[in-house]
Amino acid sequence: MKLTSRFLIIPALLAGLQAASAADITGTVTLNGTPPPEQVNTHISNDPICGKLHSEPVKTQFFVVGPKGELKDVVVTLKGAPAKSGGESAAPALVDQTKCEYVPYVMAVQTGQKILVKNSDPVMHNVHPTPKVAGNKEENKAQMAGGADLTFSFANPEKFLKFQCNVHDWMFAYVTVVDSPYFAVTDKDGNFKIANVPAGKYTVEVAHRKAGATTKEVEVKDGGAKVDFTLDAPKPQ
Repeated sequence: MKLTSRFLIIPALLAGLQAASAADITGTVTLNGTPPPEQVNTHISNDPICGKLHSEPVKTQFFVVGPKGELKDVVVTLKGAPAKSGGESAAPALVDQTKCEYVPYVMAVQTGQKILVKNSDPVMHNVHPTPKVAGNKEENKAQMAGGADLTFSFANPEKFLKFQCNVHDWMFAYVTVVDSPYFAVTDKDGNFKIANVPAGKYTVEVAHRKAGATTKEVEVKDGGAKVDFTLDAPKPQ
């Protein structure tokens, strides 16, 4: 009995040592400069059904920026990540079609991870992912109001893979597919966290659909690592 207990303790100690060597990468992304003004989406307001789902005018969300330049919807990834995707066993990610918009507008998943698309609207949509990377399958599926969730997944990494609805041509969402479990998307305050990263040196990349991308080097130690980024607003045309 004592020998068996000893063998059980050793794996537990090793697991504890591995957990202790992993830490979080945290930071913020801010926008330098003034972004272009968002435009009122007149397509929604003019639609006889979708327009009634909103009490106020709906605007584009190309740049969702806080009072101090905090930038939402920035995808944060690790180059040379220490582990490959475990997407097949990861919990599904959810995209909802609500009030004739995709929510979230920007998200990230692992390769092989299931993406469930829900229709919460009283109208039919069709879900049409349009990948540009070979091996990622283009599909176009109709989804009735109250219909069953649709499932998609993608085998290869791809930045900002576009989902669109051809019934309502203003509806778009963008999904970045990552070949590792180490990624994040900034929240409305520009914050991000990549959890449980093994100790080591990495290149962190941030990418925004309209403001471009940049990288920084970071070293993860026991206390974690913090790295902040600034992206530039596009210059006026």
